[in-house]
Amino acid sequence: MWSTAEELPPTTTATTTTRSLGEPWPDFNHGLVYRDTLKPSQSGLTLIEFYSTKHANSAPFQGWLQRIRNGQIKVDGCVVTDPNMVLRAGSELVYHRLPWKEPDAPYLLEVLFEDDDLIALNKPSGLQVLPGGLFQQRTVLTQLQWQASKQTSSLGCQDPHPVPVHRLGRGTSGILLCAKTKLAKTCLSMYFADGTSLVSNKSNTNMALSTMRKISKIYRALASGLLEDDEVVIEQPIGMVHYPGVAKGLYVASGSGKPALSKVKVLERNVRGNCTLVEVEIQSGRPHQIRIHLAFIGHSLTGIS
Repeated sequence: MWSTAEELPPTTTATTTTRSLGEPWPDFNHGLVYRDTLKPSQSGLTLIEFYSTKHANSAPFQGWLQRIRNGQIKVDGCVVTDPNMVLRAGSELVYHRLPWKEPDAPYLLEVLFEDDDLIALNKPSGLQVLPGGLFQQRTVLTQLQWQASKQTSSLGCQDPHPVPVHRLGRGTSGILLCAKTKLAKTCLSMYFADGTSLVSNKSNTNMALSTMRKISKIYRALASGLLEDDEVVIEQPIGMVHYPGVAKGLYVASGSGKPALSKVKVLERNVRGNCTLVEVEIQSGRPHQIRIHLAFIGHSLTGIS
Protein backbone atom coordinates (compact mmCIF):
# COMPACT_ATOMS: atom_id res chain seq x y z
CA MET A 1 0.00 0.00 0.00
CA TRP A 2 1.24 3.47 -0.85
CA SER A 3 0.37 6.83 0.60
CA THR A 4 1.63 10.25 -0.48
CA ALA A 5 1.57 13.34 1.68
CA GLU A 6 1.75 15.82 -1.16
CA GLU A 7 0.89 15.82 -4.81
CA LEU A 8 2.91 16.28 -7.97
CA PRO A 9 2.06 19.30 -10.19
CA PRO A 10 -1.57 19.27 -11.45
CA THR A 11 -2.25 17.02 -14.41
CA THR A 12 -4.87 17.20 -17.11
CA THR A 13 -6.14 13.62 -17.08
CA ALA A 14 -6.30 10.71 -14.67
CA THR A 15 -7.91 7.31 -14.69
CA THR A 16 -8.63 4.66 -12.07
CA THR A 17 -10.46 2.28 -14.41
CA THR A 18 -9.03 -1.22 -14.10
CA ARG A 19 -7.16 -2.22 -17.22
CA SER A 20 -3.95 -3.97 -18.19
CA LEU A 21 -1.00 -3.15 -20.37
CA GLY A 22 1.59 -5.47 -21.87
CA GLU A 23 2.70 -7.08 -25.11
CA PRO A 24 3.67 -10.78 -25.46
CA TRP A 25 7.41 -11.37 -25.36
CA PRO A 26 9.17 -12.30 -28.61
CA ASP A 27 10.92 -15.66 -28.63
CA PHE A 28 14.37 -14.07 -28.59
CA ASN A 29 15.69 -10.76 -27.28
CA HIS A 30 18.07 -8.47 -29.19
CA GLY A 31 21.23 -9.62 -27.48
CA LEU A 32 23.58 -7.26 -25.65
CA VAL A 33 26.46 -4.98 -26.56
CA TYR A 34 29.48 -4.61 -24.25
CA ARG A 35 32.06 -1.87 -24.80
CA ASP A 36 35.65 -1.55 -23.60
CA THR A 37 38.41 0.99 -24.13
CA LEU A 38 41.92 -0.42 -23.97
CA LYS A 39 44.06 1.12 -21.23
CA PRO A 40 47.75 1.96 -21.78
CA SER A 41 48.71 -0.87 -19.40
CA GLN A 42 46.84 -3.33 -21.66
CA SER A 43 48.59 -2.27 -24.86
CA GLY A 44 50.31 -5.20 -26.57
CA LEU A 45 47.77 -7.80 -25.47
CA THR A 46 46.22 -9.96 -28.15
CA LEU A 47 42.47 -9.93 -28.62
CA ILE A 48 42.05 -13.37 -27.05
CA GLU A 49 44.33 -12.48 -24.15
CA PHE A 50 42.27 -9.38 -23.38
CA TYR A 51 38.86 -11.07 -23.33
CA SER A 52 39.92 -14.36 -21.74
CA THR A 53 41.56 -12.54 -18.82
CA LYS A 54 39.47 -9.39 -18.28
CA HIS A 55 36.15 -11.15 -18.87
CA ALA A 56 37.02 -14.64 -17.68
CA ASN A 57 33.78 -14.83 -15.67
CA SER A 58 31.73 -14.46 -18.85
CA ALA A 59 33.27 -17.38 -20.75
CA PRO A 60 36.32 -19.68 -20.68
CA PHE A 61 39.22 -19.33 -23.15
CA GLN A 62 37.58 -21.57 -25.76
CA GLY A 63 34.32 -19.68 -25.44
CA TRP A 64 35.97 -16.36 -26.25
CA LEU A 65 37.88 -17.98 -29.09
CA GLN A 66 34.60 -19.09 -30.64
CA ARG A 67 33.03 -15.65 -30.20
CA ILE A 68 35.94 -13.97 -31.94
CA ARG A 69 35.84 -16.41 -34.86
CA ASN A 70 32.06 -15.91 -35.10
CA GLY A 71 32.65 -12.23 -35.84
CA GLN A 72 31.00 -11.02 -32.64
CA ILE A 73 33.79 -8.55 -31.76
CA LYS A 74 34.69 -5.25 -33.37
CA VAL A 75 37.88 -3.28 -32.85
CA ASP A 76 37.62 0.41 -33.72
CA GLY A 77 34.47 -0.28 -35.72
CA CYS A 78 35.79 -3.23 -37.75
CA VAL A 79 34.92 -6.89 -37.22
CA VAL A 80 38.00 -8.85 -36.19
CA THR A 81 38.14 -12.65 -36.42
CA ASP A 82 41.85 -13.07 -35.69
CA PRO A 83 42.24 -13.92 -31.98
CA ASN A 84 45.95 -13.03 -32.14
CA MET A 85 45.47 -9.46 -33.30
CA VAL A 86 47.66 -7.18 -31.14
CA LEU A 87 45.76 -4.35 -29.47
CA ARG A 88 46.93 -0.81 -28.82
CA ALA A 89 46.00 1.69 -26.14
CA GLY A 90 42.85 3.66 -26.82
CA SER A 91 41.27 1.07 -29.08
CA GLU A 92 37.47 0.73 -28.79
CA LEU A 93 36.34 -2.87 -28.41
CA VAL A 94 32.71 -3.93 -28.86
CA TYR A 95 31.40 -7.42 -28.11
CA HIS A 96 27.91 -8.33 -29.33
CA ARG A 97 26.30 -11.09 -27.32
CA LEU A 98 23.97 -13.01 -29.60
CA PRO A 99 20.19 -12.95 -28.92
CA TRP A 100 18.91 -15.64 -26.56
CA LYS A 101 15.57 -16.91 -25.30
CA GLU A 102 14.99 -15.54 -21.82
CA PRO A 103 13.28 -17.60 -19.09
CA ASP A 104 9.49 -17.49 -19.00
CA ALA A 105 7.98 -14.40 -17.38
CA PRO A 106 4.48 -12.85 -17.27
CA TYR A 107 3.94 -9.78 -19.41
CA LEU A 108 0.54 -8.37 -18.43
CA LEU A 109 0.50 -5.57 -15.83
CA GLU A 110 -2.66 -4.34 -14.16
CA VAL A 111 -2.90 -0.53 -14.16
CA LEU A 112 -4.11 0.67 -10.75
CA PHE A 113 -3.78 4.40 -11.41
CA GLU A 114 -2.46 6.60 -14.20
CA ASP A 115 -2.22 10.31 -14.95
CA ASP A 116 0.08 12.46 -17.07
CA ASP A 117 3.02 12.09 -14.68
CA LEU A 118 2.96 8.62 -13.15
CA ILE A 119 1.48 5.17 -13.38
CA ALA A 120 0.92 2.64 -10.57
CA LEU A 121 1.11 -1.00 -11.65
CA ASN A 122 0.30 -4.29 -9.96
CA LYS A 123 3.50 -6.20 -10.67
CA PRO A 124 3.03 -9.98 -10.81
CA SER A 125 5.44 -12.44 -9.27
CA GLY A 126 8.00 -13.74 -11.76
CA LEU A 127 8.52 -10.46 -13.63
CA GLN A 128 11.76 -8.56 -13.18
CA VAL A 129 11.59 -4.76 -12.86
CA LEU A 130 14.89 -3.73 -14.49
CA PRO A 131 17.32 -5.59 -16.79
CA GLY A 132 19.80 -7.91 -15.11
CA GLY A 133 21.26 -11.38 -15.57
CA LEU A 134 19.29 -13.54 -17.99
CA PHE A 135 16.42 -11.02 -18.03
CA GLN A 136 17.42 -8.19 -20.35
CA GLN A 137 14.16 -7.74 -22.25
CA ARG A 138 11.46 -9.44 -20.18
CA THR A 139 11.14 -6.63 -17.64
CA VAL A 140 8.64 -4.03 -16.48
CA LEU A 141 10.88 -1.34 -17.96
CA THR A 142 10.59 -2.87 -21.43
CA GLN A 143 6.79 -2.99 -21.26
CA LEU A 144 6.71 0.66 -20.16
CA GLN A 145 8.97 1.65 -23.04
CA TRP A 146 6.83 -0.27 -25.56
CA GLN A 147 3.69 1.39 -24.18
CA ALA A 148 5.26 4.87 -24.35
CA SER A 149 6.42 4.23 -27.91
CA LYS A 150 2.87 3.38 -29.00
CA GLN A 151 1.43 6.45 -27.30
CA THR A 152 4.10 8.68 -28.80
CA SER A 153 3.38 7.50 -32.33
CA SER A 154 -0.42 7.67 -31.95
CA LEU A 155 -0.81 10.85 -29.87
CA GLY A 156 2.28 12.77 -30.83
CA CYS A 157 3.52 12.88 -27.22
CA GLN A 158 6.90 14.47 -26.75
CA ASP A 159 9.87 13.22 -24.72
CA PRO A 160 8.29 10.34 -22.76
CA HIS A 161 10.45 9.10 -19.89
CA PRO A 162 8.89 5.89 -18.54
CA VAL A 163 10.85 4.32 -15.69
CA PRO A 164 10.16 2.53 -12.39
CA VAL A 165 11.25 4.69 -9.47
CA HIS A 166 11.80 1.79 -7.07
CA ARG A 167 12.18 -1.98 -7.31
CA LEU A 168 10.31 -5.08 -6.26
CA GLY A 169 12.08 -8.42 -6.36
CA ARG A 170 11.30 -10.66 -9.33
CA GLY A 171 9.43 -13.08 -7.07
CA THR A 172 7.55 -10.29 -5.28
CA SER A 173 4.11 -9.06 -6.33
CA GLY A 174 2.66 -5.68 -5.42
CA ILE A 175 2.29 -2.02 -6.33
CA LEU A 176 5.09 -0.59 -8.44
CA LEU A 177 5.23 3.17 -8.87
CA CYS A 178 6.61 4.37 -12.22
CA ALA A 179 7.29 7.83 -13.57
CA LYS A 180 6.20 8.92 -17.04
CA THR A 181 8.15 12.19 -17.14
CA LYS A 182 11.57 13.37 -16.02
CA LEU A 183 9.98 15.76 -13.52
CA ALA A 184 7.94 12.98 -11.95
CA LYS A 185 11.01 10.75 -11.74
CA THR A 186 12.98 13.49 -9.99
CA CYS A 187 10.21 14.19 -7.47
CA LEU A 188 9.41 10.57 -6.67
CA SER A 189 13.08 9.57 -6.42
CA MET A 190 13.59 12.43 -3.98
CA TYR A 191 10.67 11.22 -1.85
CA PHE A 192 12.14 7.72 -1.63
CA ALA A 193 15.61 9.10 -0.85
CA ASP A 194 14.15 11.32 1.89
CA GLY A 195 12.82 8.28 3.73
CA THR A 196 16.23 6.59 3.73
CA SER A 197 18.02 9.77 4.80
CA LEU A 198 15.66 10.14 7.77
CA VAL A 199 16.69 6.70 9.02
CA SER A 200 20.35 7.70 8.75
CA ASN A 201 19.67 10.67 11.02
CA LYS A 202 19.61 9.16 14.52
CA SER A 203 18.03 12.31 15.99
CA ASN A 204 14.71 11.43 14.33
CA THR A 205 12.26 9.43 16.39
CA ASN A 206 9.86 6.85 14.95
CA MET A 207 7.09 9.43 15.28
CA ALA A 208 9.06 11.91 13.22
CA LEU A 209 9.76 9.27 10.60
CA SER A 210 6.07 8.51 10.24
CA THR A 211 5.01 12.13 9.94
CA MET A 212 7.86 13.36 7.72
CA ARG A 213 7.79 10.64 5.06
CA LYS A 214 6.05 11.57 1.80
CA ILE A 215 5.83 7.94 0.64
CA SER A 216 5.25 4.89 2.83
CA LYS A 217 6.17 1.36 1.75
CA ILE A 218 4.19 -1.46 3.34
CA TYR A 219 4.56 -5.16 2.48
CA ARG A 220 3.03 -8.44 3.55
CA ALA A 221 5.22 -11.48 3.95
CA LEU A 222 5.06 -15.01 5.31
CA ALA A 223 7.81 -15.60 7.84
CA SER A 224 8.94 -18.96 9.18
CA GLY A 225 8.29 -19.71 12.83
CA LEU A 226 6.02 -17.92 15.28
CA LEU A 227 6.94 -14.37 16.27
CA GLU A 228 6.44 -13.85 19.99
CA ASP A 229 5.88 -10.09 19.95
CA ASP A 230 3.00 -8.48 18.06
CA GLU A 231 5.26 -5.67 16.88
CA VAL A 232 9.02 -5.59 16.31
CA VAL A 233 11.28 -2.74 15.19
CA ILE A 234 14.49 -3.89 13.47
CA GLU A 235 17.34 -1.41 13.11
CA GLN A 236 20.12 -3.70 11.91
CA PRO A 237 22.42 -2.04 9.32
CA ILE A 238 22.74 -3.76 5.93
CA GLY A 239 25.95 -3.97 3.92
CA MET A 240 27.66 -5.95 1.19
CA VAL A 241 30.26 -8.68 1.69
CA HIS A 242 32.39 -10.53 -0.82
CA TYR A 243 31.19 -14.04 -1.59
CA PRO A 244 32.82 -16.70 -3.81
CA GLY A 245 31.10 -16.99 -7.17
CA VAL A 246 29.10 -13.77 -6.77
CA ALA A 247 30.81 -10.97 -8.68
CA LYS A 248 29.17 -8.03 -6.89
CA GLY A 249 28.98 -9.68 -3.47
CA LEU A 250 26.00 -10.35 -1.20
CA TYR A 251 23.90 -8.00 0.92
CA VAL A 252 23.76 -9.15 4.55
CA ALA A 253 23.12 -7.87 8.07
CA SER A 254 26.37 -6.10 8.89
CA GLY A 255 27.36 -3.80 11.72
CA SER A 256 29.47 -1.81 9.26
CA GLY A 257 26.63 -1.51 6.74
CA LYS A 258 24.23 1.36 6.08
CA PRO A 259 21.39 2.23 8.51
CA ALA A 260 18.12 0.40 7.89
CA LEU A 261 14.82 0.29 9.77
CA SER A 262 11.87 -2.08 9.44
CA LYS A 263 8.67 -2.08 11.50
CA VAL A 264 7.12 -5.56 11.67
CA LYS A 265 3.52 -6.16 12.76
CA VAL A 266 2.02 -9.62 13.22
CA LEU A 267 -1.21 -10.16 11.29
CA GLU A 268 -1.77 -13.87 11.86
CA ARG A 269 0.04 -16.78 13.48
CA ASN A 270 -0.31 -20.25 11.96
CA VAL A 271 0.64 -22.63 14.75
CA ARG A 272 0.06 -25.77 12.71
CA GLY A 273 2.11 -24.46 9.79
CA ASN A 274 4.72 -22.90 12.09
CA CYS A 275 4.69 -19.60 10.21
CA THR A 276 3.55 -16.01 10.74
CA LEU A 277 1.87 -13.58 8.35
CA VAL A 278 3.42 -10.17 8.95
CA GLU A 279 3.06 -6.63 7.69
CA VAL A 280 6.40 -4.88 7.22
CA GLU A 281 6.83 -1.15 6.79
CA ILE A 282 10.34 -0.34 5.65
CA GLN A 283 11.53 3.14 6.53
CA SER A 284 14.66 2.75 4.39
CA GLY A 285 15.20 1.17 1.01
CA ARG A 286 18.17 -1.17 1.34
CA PRO A 287 18.52 -4.11 -1.09
CA HIS A 288 16.71 -7.26 0.16
CA GLN A 289 15.87 -5.41 3.38
CA ILE A 290 12.82 -7.44 4.39
CA ARG A 291 14.49 -10.78 3.73
CA ILE A 292 17.63 -9.76 5.62
CA HIS A 293 15.84 -8.19 8.59
CA LEU A 294 13.42 -11.08 9.12
CA ALA A 295 16.29 -13.57 8.88
CA PHE A 296 18.24 -11.45 11.37
CA ILE A 297 15.55 -11.96 14.04
CA GLY A 298 15.36 -15.68 13.25
CA HIS A 299 12.26 -15.71 11.06
CA SER A 300 13.34 -16.03 7.45
CA LEU A 301 10.90 -15.64 4.58
CA THR A 302 9.26 -18.94 3.66
CA GLY A 303 10.43 -20.35 0.35
CA ILE A 304 13.78 -18.52 0.62
CA SER A 305 16.84 -20.71 1.05
